[in-house]
Amino acid sequence: MSYQNIITIEPGKRGGKPCIRGMRITVYDVLGWLAAGMSHEEILDDFPELTEEDIKACLEVAANRERYLIAVVGGT
Repeated sequence: MSYQNIITIEPGKRGGKPCIRGMRITVYDVLGWLAAGMSHEEILDDFPELTEEDIKACLEVAANRERYLIAVVGGT
């Protein structure tokens, strides 16, 4: 699966944050619901316009961001 076909960014929508298929639901929204303990099934029940593939795409975006995160260690 490639999230590039699911995640969209439109400058005038939700402040340019990554959204799902042009909707106003952001990747951050979905990740927040998962972090709060909602199951995939609960999210899909609450937001029937979403699919399991949409949730997986959000997780893929998060994994890719983590892969390229640069940590600054040390200090003065």
